Amino acid sequence: MNEPYSPAMPRPISGTSASTMKMFMGFLAVFIVAQMIGTVLFCLYLHMKMDKMEEVLSLNEDYIFLRKVQKCQTAEGQKSTLLDCEKILKGFQDLQCKDGGASKGQPKFEMQKGHEHHEHPHLMHKNNTSVAAEKRQPIAAHLTGQKSSKTVSVLEWKTTMYGPMNNNSISYQEGKLKVKEAGLYYIYSQVSFCTKAATSAPFTLYIYLYLPMEEDRLLLKGLDTHSTSKSLCDLQSIREGGVFKLREGDMVFVNVTDSTQVNYNHGSTYFGIFKL
Repeated sequence: MNEPYSPAMPRPISGTSASTMKMFMGFLAVFIVAQMIGTVLFCLYLHMKMDKMEEVLSLNEDYIFLRKVQKCQTAEGQKSTLLDCEKILKGFQDLQCKDGGASKGQPKFEMQKGHEHHEHPHLMHKNNTSVAAEKRQPIAAHLTGQKSSKTVSVLEWKTTMYGPMNNNSISYQEGKLKVKEAGLYYIYSQVSFCTKAATSAPFTLYIYLYLPMEEDRLLLKGLDTHSTSKSLCDLQSIREGGVFKLREGDMVFVNVTDSTQVNYNHGSTYFGIFKL
C-alpha cells in the first residue's frame, strides 16, 4: 500500500545561535565605543605633551641665551670667535630696557654665578649713570631780598621763578634757611645798599649760624665804607661766600647794620646755599 508523499518540514532556527549573535554585536559596539574614547584621550594626552614640550624648548632656548650672555661677560667669551658677543649683549640690553619700561618698579635682572655678580663694564657703567642721574637732585636754594618797611634783625627773602628751592632738603623759616642733611655747604649772599655821606660808620653784612640754645655764631662778615658822594643815594654792594660743615637741622641767616638802607632792585640782593 502506497503512502502519500509529503515534503520535509523546515528545521526551526536554534535559539542558541540568535543569542550568540546578539552577544557578538554587543561586544562589537562596546569595543567601538571604547576605541573612540581611547582615541580621544590619546589625542588629549598628545596635545598636552606637545604643549609641555614647547614650554621646555622655550625654557631651553632662554637658558641657552642666558648662558651665552654670561659667557660673553667673561674675558674668555669675548675673545671667542664662535660668539657674536656684541649682538648678544645688545639683545640682552634691549630686553632689559623693554622690561624696565613695562614695570618701572620691578628690579632689573642681574646675572649671578654663585655669590658673585658679573656685569659687562659698558652695561654696568650705563646702569650706574642712569641710576645716579635719577637719584641725584640738587640740594640748593637761591632767594632774593624781600623789602620790609621797618628795621629788622634778620633780612627776609622770597623765592623766584629762576632760583632753585629744594623743599625736601632745605626749608625756609622767617629769614632763615634750614638744612635737613648734614654735609659741606657753600653759603653766599650779596646785599646792595644806599649810602649817605652824612653817616661815617661802615655798612656791614653778616652771615650767622643760628643756635637757639646759645649765642649765634658768626660765619662771614663783609663791610664797606660809605661813599663821599653828595648824592642822596650812592648804590654799593657787598658779596661774600664760603664753605662750611653743617649738621642736620642747622639754620643760617643774613643780617646788616641798617636794613632800611638795603636796595631790593632785581638781582641786587640775594641769599643762597647749596650742598657740595
